Amino acid sequence: MQESSTTHKLLYSGFRRNATLALLVLVNLLPIYGVLALDWDVGSLMVLYWSENLVLGFYTLLKMLITSPIGGLFSGLFFSIHYGGFCAVHGLFIMTMLVNPDMEFLSGDGHWPFFFIFLELLVSVVRQVLEYAPPAWLVAFAGLMVSHGVSFVLNFLLADERDRLGIKALMSAPYGRIVILHIAVIIGGIAVAALGEPLAMLVVLVLLKLAVDIALHLREHRRTGEREPVTYRPFAEIKNAQRSRTRL
Repeated sequence: MQESSTTHKLLYSGFRRNATLALLVLVNLLPIYGVLALDWDVGSLMVLYWSENLVLGFYTLLKMLITSPIGGLFSGLFFSIHYGGFCAVHGLFIMTMLVNPDMEFLSGDGHWPFFFIFLELLVSVVRQVLEYAPPAWLVAFAGLMVSHGVSFVLNFLLADERDRLGIKALMSAPYGRIVILHIAVIIGGIAVAALGEPLAMLVVLVLLKLAVDIALHLREHRRTGEREPVTYRPFAEIKNAQRSRTRL
């Protein structure tokens, strides 16, 4: 019975890893169609990759609320302000560096109070992104939502992530991924822009992002418990073995 349960766990673990990885690859190849058929430029790609931060934040909030409905509510508010500000500044940098240096954010009076101004800045950046978004951009964004949604269901709801990860671990998870992924992508994007955005280099940028994404995905799921279950001896059996050794 125990061996059968172990086999089922290992089979599901393999299915989960392969299914999420295949979907990740498929969704990350959608921008190549945008580059080849819809004339997406480097700004279009960078804005799409930035929008993935919002997807990560959304599913992180869901995880926090499911893990601890009360604690997740208060922690989620703090996370929304802090992470939202982080994404806003990141998006502002991308928009002014690679899209339009003259874009205005938070113009006018009557700004949101206190730290909520970071969320106001995020809303302003999102509006600018939607105005700039090229054809079929929302289709690629929807693909990111689906890809991360499937991972959320398979890895968090149906596997054991929900039982092993606390609020603090969930809150910190998106930051490491963003820093590693976007340092690589931003450097690549600036290099492509400096070279005049040749078509081949835009495709290379898409493949660079895909390669980094795959590496992060595999590392994350090696770390989050794709380990073989440990078989523990019953306590009574251990005590009997100790008594036998004592008698000898």
